[in-house]
Amino acid sequence: MAGTSTGPGPSLLSAGEAALGAAVELRRRIHAHPEVGLELPGTQAIILQALDGLGLEVSTGQAVTSVVAVLQGDRPGPTTLLRADMDALPMPENTGLPFASQVDGAMHACGHDAHVAMLVGAAHVLAERRAELPGRVVFMFQPGEEGHGGAEAMLAEGLLERYGPMDRAFAIHISPTQASGSMFTRVGAIMASADQFQVTVTGRGGHASAPHDAVDPIPVACEIVTSLQVMVTRRVPIFDPAVVTVSRVTAGTTSNVIPETAVLEGTVRALSETTRALVLERLAQVVEHIALAHLCTAELTSTPVRFPVLENDAEAARRVIAVASAVLGPERAVEMASPIMGAEDWSYVLRRVPGAMAFLGASPPGVEHPAPNHSNRMLIDEGAMAAGIAMHAAMALA
Repeated sequence: MAGTSTGPGPSLLSAGEAALGAAVELRRRIHAHPEVGLELPGTQAIILQALDGLGLEVSTGQAVTSVVAVLQGDRPGPTTLLRADMDALPMPENTGLPFASQVDGAMHACGHDAHVAMLVGAAHVLAERRAELPGRVVFMFQPGEEGHGGAEAMLAEGLLERYGPMDRAFAIHISPTQASGSMFTRVGAIMASADQFQVTVTGRGGHASAPHDAVDPIPVACEIVTSLQVMVTRRVPIFDPAVVTVSRVTAGTTSNVIPETAVLEGTVRALSETTRALVLERLAQVVEHIALAHLCTAELTSTPVRFPVLENDAEAARRVIAVASAVLGPERAVEMASPIMGAEDWSYVLRRVPGAMAFLGASPPGVEHPAPNHSNRMLIDEGAMAAGIAMHAAMALA
């Protein structure tokens, strides 16, 4: 078991456990005061305070409330980029925790509070080991991961040019449904691309009693929804999959009026750029032609924030497994059989720096069916953060 020998892996896990108390306190402070989007001044201030006194070169973003801190080791070596996202989700919290969100309509339901706490903890661990550290560590605290493109904004501000060149990159995402304290990753695609879309179907309004005198956009919108599912099963290769989900349908104002428009909103997710392009092309065709077949028009638009496929560098992913095996124990280093269809803007960074993302299991003890990320009842085992702190530090020291 990890922690029973005197090797560097168990030593780092012990350091993570020693840093856990402060990390839990920091995580709870952030959790109680969640902020959404690219402007997170309160969270930024908490991070700056937590990093104070470590001897890091610290700077903040101009366009977004990011934090970048650089630790220079005493030995020559590579530059390692370590990242934590900072933002919460625009949703209510119903966990009943004593440190639950004090902000109406905002919750840390994706573990970003824990991500920040783990990376701050790793900064403390690594600062104490400056003499052992080869090269530099760049700590990247990023706002706006939840659909706002914060990573892309930090790259546009010159993250790689100002602090680069970066030799390797690593990020952890917490997973409340996986075994606590285990690290999961894989070579190649690990998370999907994500494209948000909106379809406005326009017909001709009228009285609900006389649909023949109107052009009802609602059944047309419904047919588009079902046809998109057929399109995916009949046009997309099963071994290079995609998911098209219409998650919001808006139409009408009252029961006796046929509205002029119906609006659909949803996402397209894929695991390769080839399938991504194919589905987006077919999406446009289905929308246009079904609308025309029913004397309607349809306008398809997409949001400017579009995440590419998140692909782990093969060497970097294998390195994560090897380091996790040494630090956490072989039984806690898990190679994933398949990717997941969620998306992450860490993909923008991994397009330019060889690196990887890994999932840290944090299933809360005694909970038979733990709530997943993005649930209003999402809980984590805070003890798992010790493993996350140790892994961040190990990836820089290894």
